[in-house]
Amino acid sequence: MQQRSSVGELAGQLRRELDRYSPGGKLPSSRSLVERFRVSPVTVSRALAQLAAEGLVVTRPGAGAFRAEPRAESAAAGDTSWQEVALSADGAADLVPRTVDASGVVVSLAAPAPGVVEFNGGYLHPSLQPERAMAAALARAGRRPGAWGRPPMEGLPELREWFARGIGGGVTAAEVLITTGGQSALTTALRALAPPGAPVLVESPTYPGMLAIARSAGLRPVPVPVDPDGVRPSLLADAFRATGARVFVCQPLFQNPTGAVLAADRRAEVLRIAREAGAFVVEDDFVRRLVHEDAGPLPSPLVADDPDGVVVHVGSLTKATSPSFRVSALAARGPVLERLRAIQIVDTFFVPRPLQEAAVELVGSPAWPRHLRSIATELKTRRDTMTAALRLRLPEVALPHIPSGGYHLWLRLPDGTDELALTSAALRAGVAITPGRPYFSAEPPAPHARLSFAAVAGTGEITEGVRRLRTAFEEVRA
Repeated sequence: MQQRSSVGELAGQLRRELDRYSPGGKLPSSRSLVERFRVSPVTVSRALAQLAAEGLVVTRPGAGAFRAEPRAESAAAGDTSWQEVALSADGAADLVPRTVDASGVVVSLAAPAPGVVEFNGGYLHPSLQPERAMAAALARAGRRPGAWGRPPMEGLPELREWFARGIGGGVTAAEVLITTGGQSALTTALRALAPPGAPVLVESPTYPGMLAIARSAGLRPVPVPVDPDGVRPSLLADAFRATGARVFVCQPLFQNPTGAVLAADRRAEVLRIAREAGAFVVEDDFVRRLVHEDAGPLPSPLVADDPDGVVVHVGSLTKATSPSFRVSALAARGPVLERLRAIQIVDTFFVPRPLQEAAVELVGSPAWPRHLRSIATELKTRRDTMTAALRLRLPEVALPHIPSGGYHLWLRLPDGTDELALTSAALRAGVAITPGRPYFSAEPPAPHARLSFAAVAGTGEITEGVRRLRTAFEEVRA
């Protein structure tokens, strides 16, 4: 962190001093900058690279750095108002017009302002990420023969084999495709399984990013309620009969946002209902590797109990590593696999080989199981800290389910609570939360909020964040 700050400070100082030099004039040597500012040669090199990227400096190997020539005057702004007509006409004839709206996803991706407690994050805090292990894996991967060559379009065989072994149930490497992150895998699956205008059954509540995928593809999400034991089979059967849907998207393990695990007696029932409807089940197994220390044995993925090809499985490494480590897998049996493969090739060709090689190095290293044990312990501690703090400071908020995996809690707010007003008041108090409305594809039955305990620095920040949330509650209920 200190290194990054030094680079920015040095770049800013050099930027302010550029007027001392005429265009084409040579800047002081790297050695003199090192001595003058008492920074490392690496810091000087990165600061100059930053100015070069901004077009302010030109670097010439062996000669040094020079002030760049002035930029040409910017052309006058054009008139883009015609686009309003063109874009409003897009999909006008579609049975279900496409809606491209990323707001439900941006809530979990946008970094809050400095000093704001991040209860809205969707990834591990940097202190929980295996940064050293990933860096070492990437370095080793870069030395592998052919690391920068074109990979097999389906993915590296050894990485496909690793995902297949983790799924179990006789799934083979030949039935696995490597994809660029879970969001991309879900997009591929929905494009493969549902034509534009079709209904798609979804859990209610569910992951906003999946709803965004469905709507942008011109699909119609139809909600099926979830309780602490997962989706309710009788309502799932009713929804299939009423809509004629051929796809159901679910998260059977530590569901987002409720944290529910699909009960053992419902697993076979869900597969039977989908099979009788001639429908696919898209299983988003997104946080299997974020299990808490007290979870006990996990149920196997649904696809492991499905020899008939009902389930299309999505698994990912991203949640357990870093938002930038976008490596995931699609697993499927039967003719649908070829359609999934074709769509992925059309969309992305393949996942970059260096990233796949790094994934193979990471999951095969002794650091990987150590990392998983470490985050299992840490996530349980954070979950317990947040649960205790909420019960102490916000007893009027209900916690319908305390999960033993994942990275967040789902809060049932008091009746009449204005979610948006609370979210705004919380931000003013210095804590970012996620309102519950984006998790519902139809009108929500009650006000909710989701709080993440993985994206903050530690338990002290969790306690402080809940204290600030108490302040926000008092403001909106005054």
